[in-house]
Amino acid sequence: MSEAKLTKSLSPMQVCALALGSIVGWGCFVLPGDMFLPSAGPLGTLLGFLAGAILISFVGVCYSYMVKYAPVAGGAFTYAYIGFGPTASFICGWALVIGYIAIVMIDIAALSLIFRFLFPGVFEFGELYTIAGWKVYVGEVLLMTAGTIVFGWLNYRSVGMAGKLQLILAFMLTFGIVAFFFGSASLDSAGISNLVPLFAENKSQAACIMSIFALSPFLFVGFDTVPQASEEFAFEPSRCRNIMVVSIFVGMILYAMVMLGVAIAIPYPELLAKMEEMRASGGHAWATGYVATLAFGKLGSIILACAVFGAVCTGINGFFVAASRLLLAMSRGRILPEWFGRIHPTYHTPYNAILFTAVLALLTPFAGRSAVGWTVDMSSVGTGIGYLFTCLVARRAILNSGETRGRSIGLFCCVMGTICSILTLVLLLTPGSPAYISFAPRCVLAVWVIMGFVFYFSNKKVWSNLSTEEISRNILGGTDIPILFNKKTGPCTIERENA
Repeated sequence: MSEAKLTKSLSPMQVCALALGSIVGWGCFVLPGDMFLPSAGPLGTLLGFLAGAILISFVGVCYSYMVKYAPVAGGAFTYAYIGFGPTASFICGWALVIGYIAIVMIDIAALSLIFRFLFPGVFEFGELYTIAGWKVYVGEVLLMTAGTIVFGWLNYRSVGMAGKLQLILAFMLTFGIVAFFFGSASLDSAGISNLVPLFAENKSQAACIMSIFALSPFLFVGFDTVPQASEEFAFEPSRCRNIMVVSIFVGMILYAMVMLGVAIAIPYPELLAKMEEMRASGGHAWATGYVATLAFGKLGSIILACAVFGAVCTGINGFFVAASRLLLAMSRGRILPEWFGRIHPTYHTPYNAILFTAVLALLTPFAGRSAVGWTVDMSSVGTGIGYLFTCLVARRAILNSGETRGRSIGLFCCVMGTICSILTLVLLLTPGSPAYISFAPRCVLAVWVIMGFVFYFSNKKVWSNLSTEEISRNILGGTDIPILFNKKTGPCTIERENA
């Protein structure tokens, strides 16, 4: 494997922008009219946001503990290895790969809708086919392909360059959301009465809240891009806890502002009915864009474009970083082929992992807008599994440390984070649940599981012949980080090497 190493080039502000920009992605703008309001109503959505943010923040604390414990690339994959060994780490890592790449895909898919809103008809040439009511055009395929290539190139060249761009885009995103909310609230037709009914009709209040809460792994995924990049911090890893927790709650506020901005402009049941009429007539129904036009006229297109472009690009950029660093870590332990772990001798980036992520993302332009709903579900399942492993390993690490200071609080966060992770997975995967994922994403997940079996068994002979010490050295950069398992005898600790 290449001797080149990742460089420590990310500042605290860049990492904060990485987390916030990854949390507040395209879903913040498309889901209010497509999912939040129809499924839960305004108050049901807000309560679901709040419940999710509180419980996911416990997961964030667990991540922060593990970043200090093992400040290397890989995030939950690395932590799963520390706690449970190679097989568990592969399961966790493979689940997270689909979760992260799904976010890249959903943001790539968003580019077509942005340009349909800003420049109607410009890229709608060369009709190919219709999928789930969405026409796919050659022009939009070329547009989304170009976007994928640009962000792949940026990450290929330098994480520092990507970090600087992320900071600029995060400011654009925040400014656009604030302007959208106050513009919507200032309409003559705006009023609190427009938020009635507070919960979706024909559903219980609890079902409304749980349907949004179950999406928490998707809504707040992005804070865990911080651990993925921890090897490239130009500051102390202990500072990342505040970055992650603050990013989760700021992200929740921004989600809420967009949803309320959509709901408060006119009676939201009327808005949803109007969107259905537009879809039925073959129009481009986008509730957020419709309200922005009501609030600002043509200027609304520009304001919303700033926010959406910032959200889309920060999401693509952030999850390119997360997915490629995860694949790098899996390759270091030989759990994936060595090819994924090669680091560019000049740019110091995991270039093959970035290329792999880009190739999968290039499938998105051909799926149309239907990919949006599928990737929400797939990302929630994948990241939920990663959260569960992290919380379980953090608990084991705290118990193994022997420290008493803050022990009770740490264990409480681990328990709450574990409950949150299990609950979201149960809601997403249990038939009859208000958040049960649809047939198409279940099929895609099944294909991903089959691919996982192929990768796992094709490379198992390689890593199974390595000693625990050698695998630990590859994944953790040495044997000075205690692990909590043993191949033969179960949970144990490898003592720190003498200096």
